[in-house]
Amino acid sequence: MSFRFSYTSNFTKLIIVVEFILVGYLLYSLTRNIYNSYQVDQVIESFQKENATIEEENRKRIEDYLYFTSEEYIDKIAKQNLGLINKGEEVIVLAPDSTKPTENGDNAGNDQAGVLTKRSRMSNPQQWWDFFFGR
Repeated sequence: MSFRFSYTSNFTKLIIVVEFILVGYLLYSLTRNIYNSYQVDQVIESFQKENATIEEENRKRIEDYLYFTSEEYIDKIAKQNLGLINKGEEVIVLAPDSTKPTENGDNAGNDQAGVLTKRSRMSNPQQWWDFFFGR
């Protein structure tokens, strides 16, 4: 091999060395550009995810805004908080009937209220004992 290079001039050797340096620089530059492109793609992907979440939040907020400004919601809140009654509507208030007698004539509502009062004074373990082994 040295025989072959012995006939080449110094200028040719210099050109070959310069070409190897040039190829090395081009490979380095190509690798660096590929890495930069990868980083840009990662940033773009993260921004796309962030944009999707922001878009979803905006959609939900628009739906909430449309719901809270609708006539049905305003009417509902006015009825709940201000006692609004529209024409043709009747207000019915249902209260628990604790004085309703049972079939055998005793007052079950008062009996049940007494049991609840008794249980409210008991500790938690006593309530469990009464649940499993009482009555």
